Amino acid sequence: MRDSNNIVAAPDVTVGLVHWPCLNQHGEVVCTNVTNFDIHDIARSCRTYGVNQYFIINRVKEQLMFVERVLDHWRVGEGSDHNPRRKTAIRMVKTAETLEDSLKDFKVKPLLIATSAQNRVDYQNISFGHLRERMWFERSQPTYLVFGTGWGFTDDVIKQCDFVLDPIKGSSADDFRHLSVRAAAAICLDRLLGQ
Repeated sequence: MRDSNNIVAAPDVTVGLVHWPCLNQHGEVVCTNVTNFDIHDIARSCRTYGVNQYFIINRVKEQLMFVERVLDHWRVGEGSDHNPRRKTAIRMVKTAETLEDSLKDFKVKPLLIATSAQNRVDYQNISFGHLRERMWFERSQPTYLVFGTGWGFTDDVIKQCDFVLDPIKGSSADDFRHLSVRAAAAICLDRLLGQ
C-alpha cells in the first residue's frame, strides 16, 4: 500500500494451485492436469503483486516432472535468454504433491484461504475487504491463498482452510461464473494486494 511518502512492503502471501483433490463436472474426486499457461501466467501475476511463493500441487509425479521441465526451460534453458522477465517471475514457483506437503514450507502457520466460484455458505466466509485489511494491517501470520482446478476443491480441502473467500461476481445478467483459474488468481491478487 502506498502513502504520500513511501511504499509499504507487501504482506507475506503464498499462492497455491491445487490439482488434487478436486472435483470433475460429475462430482467425482480427480487429479487435474497442470497446464503450461497456469505455471507461468500465475507466476507473473504473483511476481507483479509481491507474492513470496507459488505452489503447484499435484500428486502425479509425471505432472510434477512436466512442471520442472517447463521451469527449467525458463530458468536455465533457451527461454531464460528469450524472456528474462519471465525468469524472474518463476523463481518463486515450487511443487508439492499435496496441500499438506506445501504447508511444511511455512515457519509460521499461515492463514489458509480457499477460493471458490460458488457461494460456500456451509463454511466460514471472508470478504475481499476484510481479508485485505487483515493482510495489510494485522500481519500476525502469512496468508496462503489456494485456488482449485477442475470444478473446485473437495470438502476435505475446504475443511482445512480458515476461511473461504467470497466468490468473484461479475455483471452478467445470469450471474455467469466460469473464469479461468489464471484470470481468477489475477483478479484476487489485484483486489487484495493492488495499490
